[in-house]
Amino acid sequence: MDHVAVALVFCWLGMVVAISFIEAPLKFRAPGVTIRLGLGIGRIVFRALNAVETVLAAGVLVTVLFGHPTVPALTLTGTAVAVLVLQLGVIRPWLSRRTDRVLAAPDGQDPPRSRAHLAYVAAESVKVLVLFALGVLLSMV
Repeated sequence: MDHVAVALVFCWLGMVVAISFIEAPLKFRAPGVTIRLGLGIGRIVFRALNAVETVLAAGVLVTVLFGHPTVPALTLTGTAVAVLVLQLGVIRPWLSRRTDRVLAAPDGQDPPRSRAHLAYVAAESVKVLVLFALGVLLSMV
């Protein structure tokens, strides 16, 4: 089961890197993409990403628990899942409230900046490092 866990971890890692660190920032550089359009697209993309992440996290958790888990593997798995839960339960709702305000604001008027985005990026960064470490650790077993 360890090879399945490794595949799931690296799939999860690849999706997070591709969407959060490549697609999301680049979308706002495309000609004609306004803040509102980018936020609307981002909502859809991140909702899909988070749904897939939830499935992958469950798969990683099950395969690690039913494999031959070491304390470091359990710690890293728990950390990755905890970061995802934090993102989905706390940071995403905070970001959604901010997005709602931006989308509802009259044209040309953006509400004050929010730290929610920075919190999400920080959590994504931690998750990427943890998933990389977990994938490497599991592949060495």
